[in-house]
Amino acid sequence: MAEPDPSDSLETQAGKVQEAQDSDSGTERGAAGREEEMDFLRNFFSQTLGLGTQKERLLDELTLEGVARYMQSERCRRVICLVGAGISTSAGLPDFRSPSTGLYANLEKYHLPYPEAIFEIGYFKKHPEPFFALARQFYPGQFKPTICHYFIRLLKEKGMLLRCYTQNVDTLERVAGLEPVDLVEAHGTFYTSHCVGTSCRHEYPLSWMKEKIFSEVTPKCEKCQSVVKPDIVFFGENLPARFFSCMQSDFQKADLLIIMGTSLQVQPFASLISKAPLSTPRLLINKEKAGQQRDPFLGMMMGLGGTMDFDSEKAYRDVAWLGDCDQGCLALADLLGWKKELEDLIQKEHARIDAQLGSEAANPTTSTSPRKSPPPAKEATRTTIEGEKPK
Repeated sequence: MAEPDPSDSLETQAGKVQEAQDSDSGTERGAAGREEEMDFLRNFFSQTLGLGTQKERLLDELTLEGVARYMQSERCRRVICLVGAGISTSAGLPDFRSPSTGLYANLEKYHLPYPEAIFEIGYFKKHPEPFFALARQFYPGQFKPTICHYFIRLLKEKGMLLRCYTQNVDTLERVAGLEPVDLVEAHGTFYTSHCVGTSCRHEYPLSWMKEKIFSEVTPKCEKCQSVVKPDIVFFGENLPARFFSCMQSDFQKADLLIIMGTSLQVQPFASLISKAPLSTPRLLINKEKAGQQRDPFLGMMMGLGGTMDFDSEKAYRDVAWLGDCDQGCLALADLLGWKKELEDLIQKEHARIDAQLGSEAANPTTSTSPRKSPPPAKEATRTTIEGEKPK
């Protein structure tokens, strides 16, 4: 699509948008593609021409305290959480991009052409062994949910959680007590696996895949001998249709976005921060600021979702709490008067998990694999910010 130059007149910019539409008119588009085009036009006219949703400041101050007071008000009823790997690091899982401890920084032993190849579908089909070796380190069932996971669970119990959108495939949101209806697992799940053979696509349960991975055997389809891959979304693969259907209905209802443990660099997940109404406050709990774009106009035109503004004189709805995600959730829970309730919930649930693991160790024939689910429909592709390799 042609990119309007910020120096062009508004008429010229709008003309370039129309020109891009005309040039694509002969191409077949799915529902997701058409919706992305409409989002582009809505953003263009509402933000560039000052039309559409009006900005209203709902926070009395741009601090965690201000967010807590807002959450206690009648205005805040429906919260969407957007989470990434940073909420699971205290469980023992690495994040992806930390310079020395992140997953990508510790892949030398796999002799990859570049670190991100381990999660690229083309490389996986030719060389699946590095992925399965890595999968043994973070396979579901070895970790307990963190304070962040149980804070989200508490939002659910308070009747405030509209949805949790997660980039994680560790299933800890489910372990913490969120139901499938509460979740959008944007990058898939380990719960089911499918043969990669296009004419086969046979499904396998978690128990089957777990046995293969921990036996250090590359999982091969029993019907056609193609590789079997967990239903997590690799770079170059499509996201589940549920991601788009929930996105269309959820974000216009949101009274607050809480964004935790994500660098907001992987698309289309990163663009979710721009889907809520312009007045909806957004709280980032993270080690560093994310979601910012040096050139707001370019960010809008490219659909990068890079519109968070924490520091300028025009800032009115974005709050950044920088530090450990668990500590951020504890601090917010304390301000809300929920700290003891949260700590009690964690203690109770971790004791339950310990008891369950002890029971399974005593009775190894007990099956903990989940019910099989149909293969997810696909709608759009997981990518990083345009022009960059995955980080």
